[in-house]
Amino acid sequence: MKEHTEYFETNRQGWNARTELHKDSEFYDLKSFKEGKSSLFKIVDGLLSDIQGKSLLHLQCHFGMDTLSFARKGAIVTGIDISDNSIETANALSEELNIPARFIRSNVYDIEDVLGDKQYDNVFTSYGSIVWLPDLSEWARLIHKYLKPGGSFTIVDFHPALDMFNWEKEKLEYNYFNTGVYEETLENTYAAKDKKITLKEYFWIHSLSEIMSALIEQGLQVSHFKEYDYSPFNCFENMQERAENEYIWGTHGIAFPHVFSLQCTKA
Repeated sequence: MKEHTEYFETNRQGWNARTELHKDSEFYDLKSFKEGKSSLFKIVDGLLSDIQGKSLLHLQCHFGMDTLSFARKGAIVTGIDISDNSIETANALSEELNIPARFIRSNVYDIEDVLGDKQYDNVFTSYGSIVWLPDLSEWARLIHKYLKPGGSFTIVDFHPALDMFNWEKEKLEYNYFNTGVYEETLENTYAAKDKKITLKEYFWIHSLSEIMSALIEQGLQVSHFKEYDYSPFNCFENMQERAENEYIWGTHGIAFPHVFSLQCTKA
Protein backbone atom coordinates (compact mmCIF):
# COMPACT_ATOMS: atom_id res chain seq x y z
CA MET A 1 0.00 0.00 0.00
CA LYS A 2 3.03 2.29 -0.26
CA GLU A 3 1.57 3.90 -3.37
CA HIS A 4 -1.36 5.13 -1.26
CA THR A 5 0.68 6.54 1.64
CA GLU A 6 -0.14 10.17 0.79
CA TYR A 7 -3.85 9.40 0.55
CA PHE A 8 -3.90 7.61 3.91
CA GLU A 9 -1.96 10.39 5.64
CA THR A 10 -4.31 13.08 4.30
CA ASN A 11 -7.32 11.06 5.44
CA ARG A 12 -5.76 10.45 8.86
CA GLN A 13 -5.34 14.18 9.37
CA GLY A 14 -8.90 14.76 8.17
CA TRP A 15 -10.33 12.29 10.67
CA ASN A 16 -8.25 13.83 13.45
CA ALA A 17 -9.94 17.15 12.66
CA ARG A 18 -13.40 15.57 12.35
CA THR A 19 -13.12 13.84 15.71
CA GLU A 20 -12.66 17.15 17.50
CA LEU A 21 -16.04 18.27 16.13
CA HIS A 22 -17.86 14.93 16.17
CA LYS A 23 -17.37 14.13 19.85
CA ASP A 24 -19.22 17.32 20.85
CA SER A 25 -21.90 17.17 18.15
CA GLU A 26 -25.63 16.56 18.52
CA PHE A 27 -25.29 13.99 15.74
CA TYR A 28 -23.29 11.61 17.95
CA ASP A 29 -25.05 12.68 21.18
CA LEU A 30 -22.22 11.60 23.43
CA LYS A 31 -24.11 12.86 26.50
CA SER A 32 -26.87 10.26 26.05
CA PHE A 33 -24.30 7.58 25.34
CA LYS A 34 -22.52 8.34 28.61
CA GLU A 35 -25.87 8.03 30.38
CA GLY A 36 -26.26 4.49 29.02
CA LYS A 37 -27.90 4.82 25.60
CA SER A 38 -26.59 2.38 22.98
CA SER A 39 -25.25 3.86 19.75
CA LEU A 40 -26.24 0.71 17.83
CA PHE A 41 -29.27 1.08 15.60
CA LYS A 42 -31.65 -1.81 14.94
CA ILE A 43 -29.93 -3.21 11.84
CA VAL A 44 -26.59 -3.74 13.58
CA ASP A 45 -28.13 -4.61 16.93
CA GLY A 46 -30.24 -7.34 15.35
CA LEU A 47 -27.35 -8.90 13.45
CA LEU A 48 -25.04 -8.99 16.47
CA SER A 49 -27.43 -9.79 19.28
CA ASP A 50 -25.64 -12.86 20.68
CA ILE A 51 -22.15 -11.58 21.55
CA GLN A 52 -22.02 -12.11 25.32
CA GLY A 53 -18.53 -13.31 26.20
CA LYS A 54 -17.39 -13.33 22.56
CA SER A 55 -14.40 -11.46 21.13
CA LEU A 56 -15.08 -8.74 18.57
CA LEU A 57 -12.68 -6.81 16.36
CA HIS A 58 -14.12 -3.50 15.14
CA LEU A 59 -12.34 -2.13 12.08
CA GLN A 60 -12.44 1.65 11.51
CA CYS A 61 -14.20 2.27 14.81
CA HIS A 62 -13.97 6.12 14.82
CA PHE A 63 -14.02 7.21 18.49
CA GLY A 64 -15.45 3.99 19.80
CA MET A 65 -19.12 4.50 20.64
CA ASP A 66 -20.29 1.41 18.74
CA THR A 67 -17.33 -0.59 20.02
CA LEU A 68 -18.19 0.33 23.60
CA SER A 69 -21.88 -0.40 22.95
CA PHE A 70 -20.85 -3.94 21.98
CA ALA A 71 -18.83 -4.12 25.20
CA ARG A 72 -21.92 -3.10 27.16
CA LYS A 73 -23.63 -6.12 25.59
CA GLY A 74 -20.91 -8.35 27.00
CA ALA A 75 -18.46 -8.61 24.09
CA ILE A 76 -14.68 -8.51 24.58
CA VAL A 77 -13.84 -5.71 22.18
CA THR A 78 -10.87 -4.37 20.23
CA GLY A 79 -11.25 -1.23 18.11
CA ILE A 80 -8.94 -0.14 15.28
CA ASP A 81 -8.86 3.30 13.65
CA ILE A 82 -6.38 5.33 11.61
CA SER A 83 -7.09 8.55 13.55
CA ASP A 84 -4.94 9.39 16.58
CA ASN A 85 -7.65 11.65 18.02
CA SER A 86 -10.32 9.00 17.56
CA ILE A 87 -8.33 6.38 19.45
CA GLU A 88 -7.37 8.85 22.17
CA THR A 89 -11.04 9.78 22.62
CA ALA A 90 -12.12 6.12 22.60
CA ASN A 91 -9.60 5.21 25.29
CA ALA A 92 -10.71 8.18 27.39
CA LEU A 93 -14.36 7.08 27.09
CA SER A 94 -13.47 3.51 28.01
CA GLU A 95 -11.70 4.73 31.15
CA GLU A 96 -14.31 7.34 32.10
CA LEU A 97 -17.24 4.93 31.74
CA ASN A 98 -15.34 1.94 33.14
CA ILE A 99 -16.10 -0.15 30.05
CA PRO A 100 -13.27 -2.61 29.29
CA ALA A 101 -11.98 -2.22 25.74
CA ARG A 102 -8.76 -2.19 23.76
CA PHE A 103 -8.27 0.57 21.20
CA ILE A 104 -5.34 0.68 18.77
CA ARG A 105 -4.35 3.33 16.26
CA SER A 106 -3.62 1.61 12.97
CA ASN A 107 -4.40 1.69 9.30
CA VAL A 108 -6.58 -1.34 8.48
CA TYR A 109 -3.88 -2.62 6.15
CA ASP A 110 -1.30 -2.56 8.97
CA ILE A 111 -3.20 -4.53 11.62
CA GLU A 112 -0.86 -7.52 11.34
CA ASP A 113 1.79 -5.29 12.93
CA VAL A 114 -0.35 -4.65 16.02
CA LEU A 115 -2.60 -7.71 16.41
CA GLY A 116 -0.17 -10.53 15.74
CA ASP A 117 -1.98 -13.83 15.19
CA LYS A 118 -4.89 -13.38 17.61
CA GLN A 119 -8.25 -14.37 16.13
CA TYR A 120 -11.76 -13.17 16.98
CA ASP A 121 -15.27 -14.59 17.09
CA ASN A 122 -16.58 -11.54 15.24
CA VAL A 123 -15.11 -8.93 12.93
CA PHE A 124 -17.27 -5.87 12.29
CA THR A 125 -17.25 -2.67 10.25
CA SER A 126 -19.98 -0.17 9.45
CA TYR A 127 -21.24 3.04 7.90
CA GLY A 128 -18.79 4.94 5.74
CA SER A 129 -15.83 2.66 6.32
CA ILE A 130 -14.75 0.93 3.12
CA VAL A 131 -14.82 4.06 0.94
CA TRP A 132 -11.46 4.90 2.54
CA LEU A 133 -9.90 1.62 1.34
CA PRO A 134 -8.47 1.20 -2.18
CA ASP A 135 -8.00 -2.59 -2.13
CA LEU A 136 -10.81 -4.84 -0.92
CA SER A 137 -8.92 -8.04 -1.73
CA GLU A 138 -6.36 -7.23 0.96
CA TRP A 139 -9.13 -6.07 3.30
CA ALA A 140 -10.92 -9.41 2.87
CA ARG A 141 -7.68 -11.36 3.37
CA LEU A 142 -7.16 -9.67 6.72
CA ILE A 143 -10.77 -10.27 7.76
CA HIS A 144 -10.36 -13.97 6.98
CA LYS A 145 -7.06 -14.13 8.85
CA TYR A 146 -8.46 -12.58 12.03
CA LEU A 147 -11.66 -14.61 12.18
CA LYS A 148 -11.70 -17.79 14.21
CA PRO A 149 -13.00 -20.89 12.38
CA GLY A 150 -16.77 -20.60 12.63
CA GLY A 151 -16.47 -16.87 13.25
CA SER A 152 -18.62 -14.22 11.59
CA PHE A 153 -17.84 -11.03 9.67
CA THR A 154 -20.53 -8.34 9.60
CA ILE A 155 -20.64 -5.19 7.50
CA VAL A 156 -23.48 -2.66 7.55
CA ASP A 157 -22.75 0.26 5.29
CA PHE A 158 -24.22 2.81 2.93
CA HIS A 159 -25.26 1.20 -0.31
CA PRO A 160 -22.81 1.89 -3.16
CA ALA A 161 -25.73 3.09 -5.30
CA LEU A 162 -26.11 5.91 -2.79
CA ASP A 163 -22.47 6.88 -3.33
CA MET A 164 -23.21 7.73 -6.96
CA PHE A 165 -25.11 10.89 -6.05
CA ASN A 166 -24.07 14.46 -5.41
CA TRP A 167 -26.74 15.22 -2.80
CA GLU A 168 -26.41 18.99 -2.96
CA LYS A 169 -26.72 19.18 -6.75
CA GLU A 170 -29.23 16.30 -6.87
CA LYS A 171 -27.53 14.52 -9.74
CA LEU A 172 -25.41 11.47 -10.52
CA GLU A 173 -21.75 12.38 -10.22
CA TYR A 174 -19.77 9.25 -9.28
CA ASN A 175 -19.26 5.87 -10.90
CA TYR A 176 -20.93 2.83 -9.37
CA PHE A 177 -17.88 0.69 -10.07
CA ASN A 178 -14.39 1.26 -8.68
CA THR A 179 -12.60 3.30 -11.34
CA GLY A 180 -9.92 4.69 -9.04
CA VAL A 181 -9.43 7.34 -6.42
CA TYR A 182 -11.58 10.46 -6.00
CA GLU A 183 -10.15 13.63 -4.48
CA GLU A 184 -12.39 16.24 -2.84
CA THR A 185 -12.11 19.22 -0.51
CA LEU A 186 -15.00 19.78 1.90
CA GLU A 187 -15.92 22.83 3.96
CA ASN A 188 -17.72 20.99 6.76
CA THR A 189 -18.41 17.52 8.13
CA TYR A 190 -21.64 15.52 8.14
CA ALA A 191 -21.94 15.59 11.94
CA ALA A 192 -21.34 19.32 12.39
CA LYS A 193 -22.47 21.03 9.19
CA ASP A 194 -22.62 24.43 10.90
CA LYS A 195 -18.91 24.33 11.75
CA LYS A 196 -16.50 25.71 9.16
CA ILE A 197 -13.62 23.33 8.47
CA THR A 198 -11.56 22.54 5.38
CA LEU A 199 -11.07 18.83 4.79
CA LYS A 200 -9.22 17.30 1.89
CA GLU A 201 -10.02 13.62 1.37
CA TYR A 202 -9.36 10.68 -0.92
CA PHE A 203 -11.90 7.87 -1.33
CA TRP A 204 -12.89 4.89 -3.48
CA ILE A 205 -16.35 3.58 -4.42
CA HIS A 206 -16.88 -0.18 -4.31
CA SER A 207 -19.76 -1.98 -6.00
CA LEU A 208 -21.67 -4.73 -4.22
CA SER A 209 -20.11 -7.31 -6.54
CA GLU A 210 -16.61 -6.08 -5.64
CA ILE A 211 -17.38 -6.26 -1.91
CA MET A 212 -18.95 -9.70 -2.03
CA SER A 213 -16.43 -11.17 -4.48
CA ALA A 214 -13.49 -10.09 -2.31
CA LEU A 215 -14.96 -11.92 0.69
CA ILE A 216 -16.08 -15.01 -1.24
CA GLU A 217 -12.68 -15.37 -2.88
CA GLN A 218 -11.17 -15.71 0.61
CA GLY A 219 -13.46 -18.67 1.26
CA LEU A 220 -15.93 -16.79 3.44
CA GLN A 221 -19.51 -18.04 3.11
CA VAL A 222 -22.32 -15.50 2.76
CA SER A 223 -25.00 -16.21 5.36
CA HIS A 224 -27.00 -12.96 5.19
CA PHE A 225 -27.54 -10.13 2.74
CA LYS A 226 -30.20 -7.42 2.81
CA GLU A 227 -30.83 -3.97 1.33
CA TYR A 228 -32.78 -1.21 3.11
CA ASP A 229 -34.70 1.69 1.61
CA TYR A 230 -33.65 4.10 4.37
CA SER A 231 -30.65 5.34 6.32
CA PRO A 232 -30.58 5.38 10.13
CA PHE A 233 -28.56 8.61 9.87
CA ASN A 234 -29.58 12.04 8.62
CA CYS A 235 -26.15 12.66 7.15
CA PHE A 236 -26.85 13.64 3.53
CA GLU A 237 -28.43 16.73 2.04
CA ASN A 238 -32.17 16.84 1.33
CA MET A 239 -33.21 13.90 3.51
CA GLN A 240 -36.65 13.44 5.08
CA GLU A 241 -37.50 11.60 8.31
CA ARG A 242 -40.24 9.03 7.73
CA ALA A 243 -39.95 7.25 11.11
CA GLU A 244 -37.63 7.24 14.11
CA ASN A 245 -34.06 6.66 12.86
CA GLU A 246 -35.29 6.18 9.29
CA TYR A 247 -34.29 8.85 6.78
CA ILE A 248 -34.94 8.79 3.06
CA TRP A 249 -33.66 11.05 0.33
CA GLY A 250 -36.07 13.56 -1.16
CA THR A 251 -39.82 13.55 -1.56
CA HIS A 252 -40.00 11.79 -4.92
CA GLY A 253 -41.67 8.69 -3.54
CA ILE A 254 -39.19 6.39 -5.26
CA ALA A 255 -37.75 3.61 -3.10
CA PHE A 256 -34.08 2.84 -3.68
CA PRO A 257 -31.38 1.27 -1.49
CA HIS A 258 -29.75 3.47 1.13
CA VAL A 259 -28.00 0.82 3.26
CA PHE A 260 -27.03 -2.83 2.97
CA SER A 261 -26.09 -5.50 5.51
CA LEU A 262 -23.91 -8.53 4.83
CA GLN A 263 -22.68 -11.36 7.02
CA CYS A 264 -20.16 -14.06 6.17
CA THR A 265 -18.86 -17.01 8.15
CA LYS A 266 -15.47 -18.69 8.14
CA ALA A 267 -15.69 -22.45 7.63
